[in-house]
Amino acid sequence: NIDELLQALADYPKASNSERITFEYVMLDGVNDSDEDAHRLIDHIKRYNIPAKINLIPFNEWPGSPYKRSSNNRIRAFANIVYQAGYASPIRKTRGDDIMAACGQLKSATERARKSRKQIEAEAGMK
Repeated sequence: NIDELLQALADYPKASNSERITFEYVMLDGVNDSDEDAHRLIDHIKRYNIPAKINLIPFNEWPGSPYKRSSNNRIRAFANIVYQAGYASPIRKTRGDDIMAACGQLKSATERARKSRKQIEAEAGMK
């Protein structure tokens, strides 16, 4: 459950040489990018006294994805709330998204191609 996970995150730096936990937080428009979401994240981290850094990652969209990337303004506002609470909150720079080669996009293209090949083989009676 979430409480056990958060407690494990709080305990980890004490049991290792790690100074803090780095959260990789993918920003999804209308899903987890509101001011309320930022405050809820901070509340969880503070409640368990987790030494943390929160990397904010703009979502890399692909055709047919059910999710959209949060706007740059929304990501900056979220980052500011996290920063004001005392946590580093760098925004990752997206690279390769203009040619569908960013993180997550290549895998999804490969999976779509694989499904297409399987469908073609099935239709041709090859499988």
